[in-house]
Amino acid sequence: MYQTNVKEFILLGFPGSRYLQISLFMLFSFMYLLTLTGNITIISLVGTHRRLRTPMYYFLCNLSFLEIWYTTATILKTLTNLILLTGDKTISVSGCFTQLYFCGSLACTECYLLAAMSYDRYLAICKPLHYSVLMNIRFCLQLAAGSWLNGCLAVIILVSFLSQLLFCGPKEIDHFYCDGIPLMELSCSDTHQVIWLDFIIACVFTLPPFLLTLTSYTCIISTILRIPSTTGRQKAFSTCSSHLIVVTIFYGSIMIVYLLPKHDTLRDLNKVLSLCYTVLTPLVNPLIYSLRNREVKEALCKESEDVDSSVTLSCSALIQTV
Repeated sequence: MYQTNVKEFILLGFPGSRYLQISLFMLFSFMYLLTLTGNITIISLVGTHRRLRTPMYYFLCNLSFLEIWYTTATILKTLTNLILLTGDKTISVSGCFTQLYFCGSLACTECYLLAAMSYDRYLAICKPLHYSVLMNIRFCLQLAAGSWLNGCLAVIILVSFLSQLLFCGPKEIDHFYCDGIPLMELSCSDTHQVIWLDFIIACVFTLPPFLLTLTSYTCIISTILRIPSTTGRQKAFSTCSSHLIVVTIFYGSIMIVYLLPKHDTLRDLNKVLSLCYTVLTPLVNPLIYSLRNREVKEALCKESEDVDSSVTLSCSALIQTV
């Protein structure tokens, strides 16, 4: 039950001229379509090619599925606000908390999925002889299910406490989506307990996967540096470098956003950096994994060859019919 006198909030988004709003709409729409196309392609490739049905690509498939919904939950409302000629940027209180829940739970789930992927690479590189035994199908399912469950539980607790706050105005959220900190700044209740709860939840639910990811890559890099041959080092590093890029963009942008002082002069910078983990990471994830991964590129080439063959056969059949 929302204890508030405010019936709706206003997402200020990205202020500027009408020309800038249209330009941002076109840019974000293009990025959104690329995100959908890339991640759906990854899911379809993993599902149709037997060679890609390994633990690494199983986690990648989960990540791509998550990225589709993550970018949809954050950017779709922004696109609507940018294109509306009326300038109506309102969002209902229930809609705001719903967006906060989905964005928060998906971000938390991504932390765990990235940790699971880093642990998978750790076992593959540091313990190759035991990899098939340790990273079996049952364990993969448990890691993926645990990631989704932890993400959902973490944000349910936070949103339930946030919904008890009293909002009596102002109602302008200086962000492009409903985030926890800007929302707490609008409350006329005492938010100290909720702020501490947010900090505790962040430590309990997101610090462990971050430390696991950091530890896994420390061990991976240490193992790679001990490989005597240059070719062996390059081959080993190529299998995890793409994942390391995604992890760096995701965690780097989140840390900067939440560790920067909350001054008015830095709000626009916070919005731009927030785009990195809400829009940029879902976009570059399939690009990095496809462009830097030999097996995915081979699957893509095979897919296009199959399409060309089917087109050729169709054309031949059409010519014979004529």
